[in-house]
Amino acid sequence: MRKISIGLFAALALVAFGAQADQASAQKLADKYAAIAKNIDPASKGLSADDGKAFFNRELTIRGKQIACASCHTTNPADHGKHAVTGKKIEPLAPAANAKRFSNIDKVEKNFEKHCLDIIGRDCTAQEKGNFIAYLLTVK
Repeated sequence: MRKISIGLFAALALVAFGAQADQASAQKLADKYAAIAKNIDPASKGLSADDGKAFFNRELTIRGKQIACASCHTTNPADHGKHAVTGKKIEPLAPAANAKRFSNIDKVEKNFEKHCLDIIGRDCTAQEKGNFIAYLLTVK
């Protein structure tokens, strides 16, 4: 019985550490975007989770359809989403719910590039990216 308890404790500790490490990666990336935004606009007041949430839920008309990040990722970034066209399952965006979401910065950048162009028709600004990540870090 004692071996099972120790094994269970160790497994839970590893899961908690993985989620914590991912949140740390997300925070570092958000901080990077905040610094870039401040460099571009010295009047920048830092990141805003509220602005990130508004950005995530903002609907735009693309090719005659209303679409937002939440269209595929759901209004709760801690939930699994579903691609609007293919129906493919999408892992949660929130680092608290998906320990792998911010583990590969190159993949994060590639997804920003692709999805920003698809949804808003341009590259997202550093401020928008930082706000978005700041919002995701608040989702539990």
